[in-house]
Amino acid sequence: MVFEDIYRDYWNKVFRICMGYVNDADWAKDIAQETFIIIWKQLPKFRNESAIGTWIFRITSNNCLRQIERQNRMPTTELPEQIEYEPDPDKEWQSKLLYKCIAELPETDRIIISLELEDVKQVEIAKITGLSESNVRVKIFRIKEKLTQKFKQYEQ
Repeated sequence: MVFEDIYRDYWNKVFRICMGYVNDADWAKDIAQETFIIIWKQLPKFRNESAIGTWIFRITSNNCLRQIERQNRMPTTELPEQIEYEPDPDKEWQSKLLYKCIAELPETDRIIISLELEDVKQVEIAKITGLSESNVRVKIFRIKEKLTQKFKQYEQ
């Protein structure tokens, strides 16, 4: 597969997975860009032992975890939130709330639900996370319940 095709086909999915981890659009873009640099460098080593999407999502997940770990080691200062004009406030608000709720989940839950939202098959999610397929199914059900509860709390 040609890198340009991979980039075109997977950019949005990789970005959304990154958003699920960090809940910050600028940081997610940076991580996604770095992820594609890794993919570009590693593409010649891809051995077709798994689907290309599984391989890409595993790289994305590992890169997100590395970036979060790196960020947690660095001292940070509080920055004010930027207020931006949103053309569709209802849809944008729901999307931001979803990513905020996902960001509050434990790391494994974040990657599982991010992949589920990208319509990655549960068998592939199991390969990426190292969990059994039945465990992934149970976790997805529980994660959806947690997110539903979080949404209800924010709506009050």
